[in-house]
Amino acid sequence: MISKQDMMVNEGIRAREVRLIGANGDQLGIKSRQEALEIAQNVNLDLVMVAPTAKPPVCRIMDYGKFKFEQQKKDKEARKNQKIINIKEVRLSPTIDEHDFNTKLKNAIKFLEKGDKVKASIRFKGRAITHKGIGQRVLDRFSEACKDVSTIESHPKMDGRSMFLVLAPLAPKND
Repeated sequence: MISKQDMMVNEGIRAREVRLIGANGDQLGIKSRQEALEIAQNVNLDLVMVAPTAKPPVCRIMDYGKFKFEQQKKDKEARKNQKIINIKEVRLSPTIDEHDFNTKLKNAIKFLEKGDKVKASIRFKGRAITHKGIGQRVLDRFSEACKDVSTIESHPKMDGRSMFLVLAPLAPKND
């Protein structure tokens, strides 16, 4: 694999002698820089240094423009196939009613089915901080209700006046 930056091509190569690899991948041996450049020019291709740290440096005869184009295509394809995972937050309270809980649960399940992570948080206000167990039970109930479409990535824990847990979507099953 050729590194993307500091690519030395043709006259940019400063080494006196190089190990030369032909256009079809065969070893041509150790040649002087000038001799290697002439061989590359005879076949209308470029001399590209692929391993500058080797002793002597390794150069290859190839179409550099075509190589760069192919590399850009591969990079673009790799970026296209990346999956960006967002974290959606669902805010609950320790004294949440059943209907509100179910509404937040439906939203969380919708986010998880889309492939996003869900952060369920409970903000304790005033003296409610003394009853952390109530918040813990709400989050446990929430994670239990989401267990069909998610896994618990981080269990409920306190962070200041908030308690939160993170749910990740289940990996798709490959049958």
